[in-house]
Amino acid sequence: MHPLTNKTKRELKAKAHHLNPVVTIGDKGLSKPVLKELEIALDAHELIKIKIHSDDREERKAIMLKITESLGATPINQIGKILVAYRKNEQDNA
Repeated sequence: MHPLTNKTKRELKAKAHHLNPVVTIGDKGLSKPVLKELEIALDAHELIKIKIHSDDREERKAIMLKITESLGATPINQIGKILVAYRKNEQDNA
């Protein structure tokens, strides 16, 4: 995936502002089934919000890193317990 420009990231943040979280990560953390749901959500929407119930800031950062690395997504924003991730759906262009 190509790095996004600052302008593109700003536009995606603005689009994400009105979205609701599509996946919630509970107390058990990031599991394989949760990653699968995130994969499905990224395929369907490209830009998604994720809610994490952890109070630990470092844990939330680690989860965002794991999500983006595992799924080939780009982190767009992280405010509190809400993460925003983006992955271009290449199949739309085919």
